[in-house]
Amino acid sequence: MATFLYRMGRFSFVRRRWIVLLWVVLLGLAGAGAATNSEPGSTEFTIPGTEAQQAFDLLNERYPGSGADGATARVVIRAPEGELITDPTHRSAVQDLVADLRSGSDLVANVADPYESQAISEDGTTAYAQVSYLVKGLELEDADRDALEGAAEAGRATGLTVEIGGDALLQIPATGITEVIGVAVAAVVLVITLGSLISAGLPLLTALIGVGVAVATITALTGPLGLDGTTPILAMMLGLAVGIDYALFIVSRYRAELAEGHSHPEATGRALGTAGSAVVFAGLTVIIALAGLAVVNIPILTKMGLAAAGSVLIAVLIAITMIPALLGFAGDRILPRRTRNRPAAPDTGATTGSTGDPGATDPGPAATRPNMGTRWARFVLRRPLAVLLVAVLGLGTLALPATQMELGLPDDGTQPTDTTQRRAYDLLAASFGAGFNGPLMVAVDGQDADGGAGAAAERARATIEGLDDVAVVTEPVLSEDGSTAILTVIPSSKPLSTETENLVTAIRDGAGQLRADTGATLLVTGQTAMGIDVSDKLNDALLPYLALVVGLAFLLLILVFRSLLVPLKAALGFLLSVLAALGAVVAVFQWGWLGGLFGVEETGPVMSLMPIFLVGVVFGLAMDYEVFLVTRMREAYVHGQSPAEAVVTGFRHGARVVTAAAIIMISVFAGFVGSTEPMVKMIGLGLAIAVFFDAFVVRMTLVPAVLGLLGRSAWWLPSWLERVLPDVDVEGEKLQQRLGAPREGTKTHEAAVP
Repeated sequence: MATFLYRMGRFSFVRRRWIVLLWVVLLGLAGAGAATNSEPGSTEFTIPGTEAQQAFDLLNERYPGSGADGATARVVIRAPEGELITDPTHRSAVQDLVADLRSGSDLVANVADPYESQAISEDGTTAYAQVSYLVKGLELEDADRDALEGAAEAGRATGLTVEIGGDALLQIPATGITEVIGVAVAAVVLVITLGSLISAGLPLLTALIGVGVAVATITALTGPLGLDGTTPILAMMLGLAVGIDYALFIVSRYRAELAEGHSHPEATGRALGTAGSAVVFAGLTVIIALAGLAVVNIPILTKMGLAAAGSVLIAVLIAITMIPALLGFAGDRILPRRTRNRPAAPDTGATTGSTGDPGATDPGPAATRPNMGTRWARFVLRRPLAVLLVAVLGLGTLALPATQMELGLPDDGTQPTDTTQRRAYDLLAASFGAGFNGPLMVAVDGQDADGGAGAAAERARATIEGLDDVAVVTEPVLSEDGSTAILTVIPSSKPLSTETENLVTAIRDGAGQLRADTGATLLVTGQTAMGIDVSDKLNDALLPYLALVVGLAFLLLILVFRSLLVPLKAALGFLLSVLAALGAVVAVFQWGWLGGLFGVEETGPVMSLMPIFLVGVVFGLAMDYEVFLVTRMREAYVHGQSPAEAVVTGFRHGARVVTAAAIIMISVFAGFVGSTEPMVKMIGLGLAIAVFFDAFVVRMTLVPAVLGLLGRSAWWLPSWLERVLPDVDVEGEKLQQRLGAPREGTKTHEAAVP
């Protein structure tokens, strides 16, 4: 691998104009494809294998044109204080509002008049009109939402309080100023770390080109592959973060090779043969983790994972082709000005043993002084057991809230208090009861039932009314052919509550008895039931997914490090960091700790997708830092240094760059914390915290502590496995032998034995 990448680096350096032209052409083609794509993104959100999805499919078949799984809007209307909504003047205004809602869009399936449906509160002050659409929320055009909001404004003009809830106002979160701030912080970190505007600009440029190619390609394939509008979000987030990091590692190693006195083409080849190998294998771990999301069998999650994996693949390809080409154009300007003005060190023909910091690349006497990474590694190695215990106990304590984690899909109750959705939610809860914000739809399929669907539905209604936490069960609504009936069940508790989840379970538990007595099939659906089913499905998939991803990555890391204990330590460290991150998410979003600092106005369950999403993304990123940091240690070890010396060498060369890379990634993710969308805010905070824990506590603290305790045993590999495994030469040992003998006084280690 190292020799192949060495040759590719030199080739890209020499043929730099053709390489850059190739990527510019690819960017142009992808952009043209995206610009000419006229097909809208898919808005199909299905959860195969769940009862809620099965019920939605049944209702769409038996109630054609009803939009059973279409968007809904609840227009909540309250009379001025001291007046009743049933007063003639207000009644007329409400009916005008209902007429405006019906005529506002061709996609409106039905508008329920609150006076006809008796949707009026007991105190007579509040009413609501249910608007049903033929399509899902993301399929509605701006004109449809404008008509909905315009009708509400007209109602407010009459003196009524009118607020809108439901998923009809659902839109794809837009990129805001906070995300731009994250990129700006990354730029500042690059300038400080590399000390040169050219060096700092190159990672940003290549990352933006990679993200441009990826996002444009995803957009162009929206129609043919049925991708939805949210698919590019994760691809952009990860593509930008890893693209900057991968470029940073190669540029830093290139500068270190220049400091050794190598020519520009030679330094490029050597940088790609060493740091480039780490980039390739780190990228593979991210791709494995993201592509593995397909095992969950939730289409939207699969598409997001594959799209993000494609973005990471493009980032890797750019790193090993375009970065060497751009280094050819940069020349000595890639170095800080003070370094350019100093004479180069003689070319020793070896890459190991360099004392230069790749961030500073100063070959002068200052370079021999211990840097912060060196001092930190030596501190940990002096007291590895104490450091290990403190780090593990600290992460374990932070992970404790995760044991109390409750999962659910966010609803209007988690929206900011200044939004119309949240005000409508609060009005409904105060006037009608908390359960009115999460009605359950009970479908009774009586096609083969004794006495028909109507009789079976009445029996189901009587049973459900006797259950705990039931406020209202409506009369059954029969389909045109009389084969199916729908019951609406209003719980007494709010949608995201344990009581409502228990009610759904109780209704489903009674389905077997109903089928035995009548032959009818009972299914529970609705947004609340769908959220419960999604949570259950994700919980069931988490362990198999974790086993698949960690297992494949474990095998890959055995290949990279030629060790059993180092990959095991990497996997266990990842579990600590991700559990601590989940604990922090629970503390902030579920318990409300420091909620004001992060703009969390309402606590509630953690988003169902969060655990498996965090596992997938963070595992890949965690292995990035593991590969980048430990391969440099492995490289030093196989070239003759003792285990402790190798750890110090790895930190001397890698700590500053890994720190910068982590800060950049944290900045990019933290930029999404400022989003007004609770789901995006939770993802941004979870990823930022997880990267912080993994980079600074696990990789920079636990890794040297564990390696210090293990000594040579860390690099042990059974002889039979040593013979079976292919030698991919990530640390560049074969490349070193090909380019020149090691420095005098050093030796290459044979297989280490504990």
